[in-house]
Amino acid sequence: MKTLANHLDDYLALRRQLGYKLDSAARHLRNFVRFMEQQQAAFITTKRALKWATQPPGIQTVQKANRLGIVRRFAQYVRAIDPRTAVPAPKLLSYQCRRRTPHRYQVEEVLRLIEAARQIDPDHPIKGATYATLIGLLAVTGMRAGEALGLDREDVDLTGGVLTVRHGKGGRSRLVPLHSSSREALQRYVALRDTAFPRSCCTSFFVSERGTRLIYASVNHWFLAIACQLGLRKPGDRRGPRLHDLRHHFAIQTMLH
Repeated sequence: MKTLANHLDDYLALRRQLGYKLDSAARHLRNFVRFMEQQQAAFITTKRALKWATQPPGIQTVQKANRLGIVRRFAQYVRAIDPRTAVPAPKLLSYQCRRRTPHRYQVEEVLRLIEAARQIDPDHPIKGATYATLIGLLAVTGMRAGEALGLDREDVDLTGGVLTVRHGKGGRSRLVPLHSSSREALQRYVALRDTAFPRSCCTSFFVSERGTRLIYASVNHWFLAIACQLGLRKPGDRRGPRLHDLRHHFAIQTMLH
């Protein structure tokens, strides 16, 4: 008979074949299996699942619910093979996640964000242009920030007017068509980038002021800074427009058009 560790390897392999990354879930489940081994437990019970999910003492309710939910999905898989397995009920440690209402950008707000981003560190030949072009691209394509930052130079076909997103949500790839005005904006950025860094040190399409791949933490830092500067957010306040809300803006504009 297979051990829980064997079942976990099979479970992760199956889910990943379906396109799920499960990086965080895999870490939690391996921790759970070690806990079960320490308990000398051969199969999952609700009592042991609850005991693991509520450790360590003091963790937030949402963390407890998330941990138990991860075990629940694994238990559902194992139960089909080992009927001794108990699947914790959904009502145990239930937590309802409330998604923030997306900010509904006005077109003028997006234009102001782009112009403010262009003024970031005006003495640097490319820094402001990078952030301005990135924000504009997110607004007109609906791409996720991580997808845009993950673009390599070979993924941007400005002749054919199409972007290739290779690692989108769920590990899927897709093509994103570009309007002629977007192609022109990206071409202007490429000219500035290649002038600033004639010898590229990375394959990334969007680069930092050092010529390296741009990271989300930096982008979000500057986005929050210019959003506060424009009065769209208040310093230290978690409410207000986010980068991700530009996807919502794109969806609305697409429907309106």
